[in-house]
Amino acid sequence: MGMPLTTGGWDGREHSGPAPVASARPLGELLVRRGATSEGSVRSALRRQRRDKRPLGELLVDEGVAEVEIVGALAEQLGYSSVDLDQLVPEDDALYLLDAATARKLGALPFLIDELGMVHCAIANPGAADKVAALGEAIAQPVFPRLAGRRSLERALDRYYTVLHRVDHAVQRAVVDRQEAPTAALSIPLRADAPVVQIVDLLLTQALRDRASDVHIEPQADRLRIRFRIDGALHDVNSLPTSLMGPIASRLKILAEMDIVDRHRSQDGQLEMTIDGRPVDIRVSTMETIWGEKVVLRLLDRTRSLVTLSELGLQSGDRERMHRLIDSPYGMLVVAGPTGAGKTTTLYAALSELDSATRNITTIEDPVEYRFENINQVQINRLAGTTFANGLKAILRQDPDIILVGEVRDVETAQIAIQSALTGHLVLCSMHAADSVGAIHRFMDMGIEPYLVASALIGVVAQRLVRLVCERCASSAPATPAEAAFYEAVVGSDPPARLPQAVGCPRCAGTGFRSRVGVFECLQVDDPIRERIVARSHHTEMIEAAVGNGMRTLQQAGCDIAASGRTTLTEVMRTVYII
Repeated sequence: MGMPLTTGGWDGREHSGPAPVASARPLGELLVRRGATSEGSVRSALRRQRRDKRPLGELLVDEGVAEVEIVGALAEQLGYSSVDLDQLVPEDDALYLLDAATARKLGALPFLIDELGMVHCAIANPGAADKVAALGEAIAQPVFPRLAGRRSLERALDRYYTVLHRVDHAVQRAVVDRQEAPTAALSIPLRADAPVVQIVDLLLTQALRDRASDVHIEPQADRLRIRFRIDGALHDVNSLPTSLMGPIASRLKILAEMDIVDRHRSQDGQLEMTIDGRPVDIRVSTMETIWGEKVVLRLLDRTRSLVTLSELGLQSGDRERMHRLIDSPYGMLVVAGPTGAGKTTTLYAALSELDSATRNITTIEDPVEYRFENINQVQINRLAGTTFANGLKAILRQDPDIILVGEVRDVETAQIAIQSALTGHLVLCSMHAADSVGAIHRFMDMGIEPYLVASALIGVVAQRLVRLVCERCASSAPATPAEAAFYEAVVGSDPPARLPQAVGCPRCAGTGFRSRVGVFECLQVDDPIRERIVARSHHTEMIEAAVGNGMRTLQQAGCDIAASGRTTLTEVMRTVYII
């Protein structure tokens, strides 16, 4: 293990060690020699650097070079010892040497105390003498800085410096306050330092750091259960006393401008907060259960980057089909799937491909999740009487070319959307349905005449999101009997000899999965499909006709992802299995 040039001790003196052996070779040359990238990619990143003044390593990470490779090459170039934070679990004794605020301020993570009493700290720039000195003063022990990737360091800080221990402290204060004032059941603490206010803020902060899409606050007989939905799966994160059910629900209701007195009627609301410097939209939904009022929060991070069609995970044939559909001058394109399947992301990706300079594009959404330039976006406002149906009527009087309807959920909205598509507008909308053909049948179940559906529809995209196996810890194994039977029934052949298996490591919080990708079923409505719609053909007949026209079903697309080594067949069966 190499030693750094200098390490700052608690008394401000420098502790000298053997000078690191640096390499005179440029970073790009070192990466090419390690096989991490090509000379062409390095030259492309260097050209980008003329406009984008970020370090070369960050630009190469954006182009797909693994950060661990960048760190290894930098360590060789600068002569420092590197550390892969995604592959280790820090010692508790080392972590406790820095509090979360100081660790984030200094951008450092203490992870090991060696036999000499030196504290090994991961830092993105170990050559910054002032930062290393400040780190030594904060820890009050000799420090050995180790080079770490900036992104892996941020992930590790979020993973190991959670705020949940502060929740426990706030809970103790809140319980004491409730015991001292037992009759104040509906009083809402408005002070920023009030325990219930802190509990809500801390839970939301941790949820955003954990990449949670939803927070479930569920009353049980003996506890208040807190769960986060991360990458589509729910995880228990905390249990609070039942006495805090009312105050926490009331706090969230007042933030979302909901009725705090009515605890029996289901309610919906929305609020905006800034968490860790990021603006976040939060949808609030309440519902009475036998144990009390359950609250579900949907977190929408407005700083997230917009996904393009090429980044969704569409296979080449489906991507070409999608481009043809959104290039149509009129007609209706439906994106179908259950809640949380990524329908809005797909619609936004389609919008980003359209020319807003020469066409009037208007959306009506609930809520507006992403702000577009040069596009008119309308927010559903039930208090003002703005619903999908009457909002769509108003949009049609505004000379639109392209209309995006956030969700078709009732007959009136469906009728207006169909008529809009038939009268020369391109209509993009989402709908809750199991698959592409199921969306077509939903229109007919609403009472829309089949000939109108056949005339208006140009395509249906059904989708799901499957979790990707963690690249750090994934292993492989032969398919189980159930997996093999599923694969053979869908694909018509035996599965590959070995398939990915989820294991679990610190990077993926022990789940074996990290991030998700879309699985798509793109049905282009052509004349044979229109004939079957008008004839009200059975679901199976319509699927067979679509497959004969080149469509790949959700199950086939999922099996393709598993065969490519990016997810497990069990995950595909869990996510896209259709009876």
